[in-house]
Amino acid sequence: QVQLVESGGGLVQPGGSLTLSCVASGIIFNVNAMGWYRQVPGAERELVASITSGGQTSYTDPVKGRFSVYRDNANKAVYLQMNSLRPEDTAVYYCNAVVLVAGTYYHQHPWGQGTQVIVSS
Repeated sequence: QVQLVESGGGLVQPGGSLTLSCVASGIIFNVNAMGWYRQVPGAERELVASITSGGQTSYTDPVKGRFSVYRDNANKAVYLQMNSLRPEDTAVYYCNAVVLVAGTYYHQHPWGQGTQVIVSS
């Protein structure tokens, strides 16, 4: 059974930093690309960062230069380092294994509970 457990969210002031963690079980982690998504109420969940099995990363434009995704295959974990946080980064953040189809990443497994990030003064 696949389980994705996110942690590390919290309340942070604008300009601050947070590192989110996601530990996966029930998947062959090292062969999967992984993605970090975020969702605000009333909106679609959006992919903000991804990392391939080989370590190649990609980011959506609003987070480029501020967020960094990396992985630890030995511990089946993926991380999202978030710097220079802005109020618009406020969301629930989720991770998932992703697969690239015709240039678009799709999540592969049921979602975990996510971790809430609030950026506010």
